[in-house]
Amino acid sequence: MKYTQRELPARRPVPVRIRDWKEVYEEFSLDTLQKQATRCMDCGIPFCHNGCPLGNLIPEWNDLVRTGRWRDAIERLHATNNFPEFTGRLCPAPCEGSCVLGINQDPVTIKQIEVEIIDKAFDEGWVTPVLPSAKTGKRVAVVGSGPAGLAAAQQLTRAGHEVTVFERADRIGGLLRYGIPEFKMEKRHIDRRLAQMEAEGTVFRPGVNVGVDITAQQLRQQFDAVVLAGGATAWRDLPIPGRDLDGIHQAMEYLPLANRVQLGDPITDEDGQPPITAKGKRVVIVGGGDTGADCLGTAHRQGAISVHQFEIMPRPPETRAPSTPWPTYPLMFRVSSAHEEGGERVYSVNTEEFIGRDGKVVGLRAHEVRMVDGRFEKVEGTDFELPADLVLLAMGFVGPERQGLLTDLGVEFTDRGNVARDDNFQTSVPGVFVAGDMGRGQSLIVWAIAEGRAAAASVDRYLMGRTALPAPVKPTSMPQR
Repeated sequence: MKYTQRELPARRPVPVRIRDWKEVYEEFSLDTLQKQATRCMDCGIPFCHNGCPLGNLIPEWNDLVRTGRWRDAIERLHATNNFPEFTGRLCPAPCEGSCVLGINQDPVTIKQIEVEIIDKAFDEGWVTPVLPSAKTGKRVAVVGSGPAGLAAAQQLTRAGHEVTVFERADRIGGLLRYGIPEFKMEKRHIDRRLAQMEAEGTVFRPGVNVGVDITAQQLRQQFDAVVLAGGATAWRDLPIPGRDLDGIHQAMEYLPLANRVQLGDPITDEDGQPPITAKGKRVVIVGGGDTGADCLGTAHRQGAISVHQFEIMPRPPETRAPSTPWPTYPLMFRVSSAHEEGGERVYSVNTEEFIGRDGKVVGLRAHEVRMVDGRFEKVEGTDFELPADLVLLAMGFVGPERQGLLTDLGVEFTDRGNVARDDNFQTSVPGVFVAGDMGRGQSLIVWAIAEGRAAAASVDRYLMGRTALPAPVKPTSMPQR
């Protein structure tokens, strides 16, 4: 009642921030943050718990921040979340959508409080290796080093198992490393967490494509259990006329190159640009989600002439849509930092053909659509053409890549194309478990970490007959997106 206004850190001025790749937010004073934590009502039934797949103890660490007990706050935060420095920067905060205060006021700034707790903990040296009290002698392979794989690996290492994380890319981190632009999360946050995990005993093996460099049979022979956490990396394509023209790329072909430049990899041309760049080009992004926004912010920093972002769905309402009442995650119009920086967002539009000249894309043809009985229909008389020198497809992912490891292991798949698993995250192959997007389908980082933690508990029980590891979720409790 005393602090009614929701406050967040200011974003750096657009003309300044698009000239670098640093995170976009200014520093936030701890005094202001504590006032924001004071807005938490310590509800008798905290619905923010329901909104968070990890079961974060949000009212508890809000109150600890309010009273300045930061060391206790990070203990409560780490009790449910291995990597709050990732979720505090990348999660869309379904907890805030469930905040009871949000019924008739702006919700508590849960996500900002979370990231400030962990950043202060790192600055103060409170994040130290957590070593197991005893070794089990059991060996576990984790395939994939995204948030699900890292969460499973850390939990299992702390349980005393010998854990090896395999990653086919040349660096550990999965999409955290190469899919998330630097301006959303600087990669130093990954590196300092990996240093902690290595000190705990987790072994990382980047540059190893499991299923090729090491066979499925060898994996089963060398390890007592396997956790599949390779993500849903099979991207959705747009098979329309002109798709084979030069200048049309998937978002996950484009974004990793920009990240590699920031990491210092020698992949640039004589002008210092990556092989796929928006510099001096008219860019069209097909897809209106977070990945599309990542492409948008990247294109701005590379010096695009113009950027249009297409979305086939209609423009969301300015406030919570009636179809998503509290405490569900609200459907509403949102403006990310990338959208602030420029570009045009175009809703209710479908691309029907790419236009080419001399084998290169020079534009596209599209038209407006409307939803009729759950299907998109063309709005007659709305056809238009738009020039484009670079088209980026950011339409999401359809599931895991089957060829190779999954086929060789012989795991079964669901009707939606994900790796099938039982209530204990175990696949149809005994001793082989799956966590994150590979089993769930494309989803949020908090779901990935929650599944990694839960799968780790199941692996520990499988190996030892019992477990003390927490299991925040079960596969049967989670609807597919």
